[in-house]
Amino acid sequence: MKKGEILDIRIEQVAFGSEGIGRVDGQVVFVPGVLPGERVRVRVVQKRRDYVRARVEEWLETSPHRVQPPCAHFGVCGGCKWQDVDYSYQLELKRDIISETLTRLGGFEGVPVHSTLPSPEIYGYRNKMEFSFSAQRWILPDEPNPLPKPRNFALGFHIPGRFDKVLDIDRCWLQPEPANSVLTAVKTFARESGLPAWDTRTREGFWRFLVIREGKHTGQMMVNVVTYDHRKELMQRLAERILGENPDITSLVNNVTTSPGGSAFGEQEFLIHGAPVIEEKLGGLVFEISANSFFQTNTLQAERLYAKVLEFSRLTGGEVVYDLYSGTGTISLFLAGRAGRVVGIEVVPSAIADAKRNARRNGIENCHFVAGDIAKEMKQAREIRSRHGRPDVVVVDPPRAGIHPRGIRGILELAPARIVYVSCNPATFARDARALVEGGYALRQVQPVDMFPHTSHIELVAELERAKES
Repeated sequence: MKKGEILDIRIEQVAFGSEGIGRVDGQVVFVPGVLPGERVRVRVVQKRRDYVRARVEEWLETSPHRVQPPCAHFGVCGGCKWQDVDYSYQLELKRDIISETLTRLGGFEGVPVHSTLPSPEIYGYRNKMEFSFSAQRWILPDEPNPLPKPRNFALGFHIPGRFDKVLDIDRCWLQPEPANSVLTAVKTFARESGLPAWDTRTREGFWRFLVIREGKHTGQMMVNVVTYDHRKELMQRLAERILGENPDITSLVNNVTTSPGGSAFGEQEFLIHGAPVIEEKLGGLVFEISANSFFQTNTLQAERLYAKVLEFSRLTGGEVVYDLYSGTGTISLFLAGRAGRVVGIEVVPSAIADAKRNARRNGIENCHFVAGDIAKEMKQAREIRSRHGRPDVVVVDPPRAGIHPRGIRGILELAPARIVYVSCNPATFARDARALVEGGYALRQVQPVDMFPHTSHIELVAELERAKES
């Protein structure tokens, strides 16, 4: 096969990342945006020794699971790649991807992979959305002339594969309607201010990001406007404008960053209105969320995810639990009511401070949070064990890269009776699960959890049990 060649193929399956897989004369062909069973005419755009990548030129047979997407930005934004797929079929695909990955990368056969746990909400489910300002608006090919929006101002999402251009978003279906009203109000004010949006090429501009957070159970809302510098009078005018249209906003903050990078984290923070935090409830617990705090973005589904972690932990009331990668302590605090002692271990100092504050806020005294990284320091794992006792259960919720090999060795040295693994990447989970099984554990079951409907992202909870010594 050559680059530019036209092929007719039938899609056999979907891989992690939502690319379809077909074959021509035994050669693997990856095609984005297709579903199993569909027949498409494609053009080869990239050739490698073991596979090629292609894009669809013509649909020959489409899947019966296709539906009409509601979003006007679908197909351009790149966020909701499966919005045109029936939701029940999305759940099937995610389970199939996990099963296939466990077999192909982990060598597992016969491990129970349950049906994907559906999200209680499939639209408006996100409690946090981050939008980027840009001086380079993505111009749609069918836009009339003259252009309906200015070319040099946008607030929305980066086009896939483009660091510089942003698609201007009028409404995002993944956030609740009050947040869409805020999006419109902030965009209108910023455009009328005459101050420029950030230009990633020149690294100049004033308006940088807009982050909207909402407490699903409390109704509290935080608006975080990220700019290059702080202008007090301008922020006061912005507050008057958006509060007049959205009086339910409980917190308005201005984060300031001079970093040229694409992060909305501020170097300084100025409180413009209300409180510096909002509250959210999760499983009967109350959490304080600041502008830069990490918190699960799908509150209702996070409760179901943590309930599954609790179930797989099989706690009876007296166990010692280690929560690795504990972050702001959500899982630790969720488990505390059913455990004797929970030790949360986290490398980020600010997250440790948030976790301790959340424990005090909920009157939980059997949670202890430790700053450290046993994923890299087995010596530290021994020190924590000597101070807090050997764990009966270890819960791990690592980043997408999974657990460092030294971390695997550290967990095996801790030798808990049970490991509960929370993962957002089936590939790194399969690799880590294989290493844990080779270290004396059995993979008992895997529960897929759909935290992000209409996207290809997959979360899972797995139970591993130490094999009985004969």
